[in-house]
Amino acid sequence: MRKVLTFAAVFEAVTGLALLIVPSLVGRLLLGAELTDAIPVARVAGIALIALGVCCWPGSTAFCGMLTYSALATLYLLCLGIRGVWVGPLLWPAVVIHALLTALLDREWFQSRKPD
Repeated sequence: MRKVLTFAAVFEAVTGLALLIVPSLVGRLLLGAELTDAIPVARVAGIALIALGVCCWPGSTAFCGMLTYSALATLYLLCLGIRGVWVGPLLWPAVVIHALLTALLDREWFQSRKPD
């Protein structure tokens, strides 16, 4: 079972990375459609698949997956906002919420690593 979970984790993370790097190609090969207006959504889905791969990696936890997702989502949404190309009314609140969530998760992670 461990080998299957490892394979699934790698497969999902690689698919997520492909969605981040070449979302149009993945959309064309997987769905037979262009993702022209949905590229930011496809990239967020790629981030989610990377986080899924992290949390399913043997020895990892859902906590690690959520920290990975939140940190990468914060960075990506921040980049979108700074570039100003794909900015909706909830983009900046989403950046702030993900940044706060990342900080809280990060603090929990560091506190759990401290020796008693």
